[in-house]
Amino acid sequence: MKTQTMETASLHVFEQLESEVRSYCRSFTTVFARAKDAILWDANGNEYIDFFAGAGSLNYGHNNDVIRQRLVRYLLEDGITHSLDMATEAKEQFLLRFQDIILKPRGLQYKIMFPGPTGTNAVESAMKIARKVTGRTGILCFTNAFHGMSLGSLSVTGNAFKRKGAGVSLNHSVFMPYDRYFGPDVDTAAYIEKLLDDPGSGIERPAAVILETVQGEGGLHVASPEWLRRIAKLCKDRDILLIVDDVQMGCGRTGSFFSFEEAGIEPDIVCMSKSIGGYGLPMAITLLKPERDIWSPGEHNGTFRGNNLGFVAASEALNYWIGDSFAAEIRRKSGEIRAALEGILRKHPSLKAHIRGKGMIQGLAFEEEGMAERLCAIAFRNGLIMETSGPRSEVAKLMPPLTIADEALQRGLQVLQACAAELAGEIARTGAKAAAGRAAAVPVARTGTER
Repeated sequence: MKTQTMETASLHVFEQLESEVRSYCRSFTTVFARAKDAILWDANGNEYIDFFAGAGSLNYGHNNDVIRQRLVRYLLEDGITHSLDMATEAKEQFLLRFQDIILKPRGLQYKIMFPGPTGTNAVESAMKIARKVTGRTGILCFTNAFHGMSLGSLSVTGNAFKRKGAGVSLNHSVFMPYDRYFGPDVDTAAYIEKLLDDPGSGIERPAAVILETVQGEGGLHVASPEWLRRIAKLCKDRDILLIVDDVQMGCGRTGSFFSFEEAGIEPDIVCMSKSIGGYGLPMAITLLKPERDIWSPGEHNGTFRGNNLGFVAASEALNYWIGDSFAAEIRRKSGEIRAALEGILRKHPSLKAHIRGKGMIQGLAFEEEGMAERLCAIAFRNGLIMETSGPRSEVAKLMPPLTIADEALQRGLQVLQACAAELAGEIARTGAKAAAGRAAAVPVARTGTER
């Protein structure tokens, strides 16, 4: 394990001129200069393995060669860059390729909406159309959910810290317990069904249910396929629209292009952003069942919904999804991540942690508050970038690019194993609380993925 040099690029400019709202740079305390695939270098030449991937926006890695070549060629040809929602060749190509490569092979029929270039905009548009279709206002959402930072998305986000930032009351949402929220013996789907059908529950029939199949920022809680199918049936039987937020979990993060494929469900609405932009470029789409697409022209819009560079990069990135080889590669790497985490827990039971997550978004959930933050701080010091997630930042999360080279993945996992050993050594010397408390001396990335 190689510790980074003590020399760090100055953060003076950012501290003096940038708003106090800045977050990740307080944890990753250096000035980054360049990046390639799953490696970052700072201004002093220090190297970092990226197990963060732009909070899931860089599934295809930094500066992907093939996508970059296509973007450069498009720019040199004076291709359209900004178009609002006018028709362009770049948008046409994306629409056709998404239909042919993603939707048709899966037997899915969706209209594709460009709501604006952010995940929270995709969520806002989904809730708006659900209300328009049903004539109802309420949205049923879940404990530990994260759907974005604009007011509508915050209303269905569970995290108290994020909700407080709204500054106003957040209304028209009803929170229900996520799968296994009360433990494995409590059937939360039956609980929800009972409340919806009981005229004395005080719960009105909502316009929609919105959920993540894996709660990325909420602590890597994974919904079982059986639970997802029951929620989908519950919605269908009661004329409630089902919205799946696939902003972070889509584009292969859990192993398949859509995170809900394993469950065999077909949501009424799907929200996508982050890696749909292919190259880390701002882009979002909202997929609508054709019968739900009852918008009036311009009823939802945004100046940058026509980001043609995003269309170009996204179209090129879809090549990864021709055939099954990329999904198979993700499954293989996911197994290697799981094996490494299991090895850490076997070797260091004093960490008192367990594994959460799925696919190439997995992590260690600690019993002792502050331990995940401490592990991420040690990792950064040793050239590995990770963040925490969960309402108490209790999970140290691994989210490398899906395209990460085997050598970089193994090297990153070895660094993580060494960092876990260092943390276990601190626990042995000082006790868990003292070791966790040391995290306060080095700020660490708390959950708070941007949308």
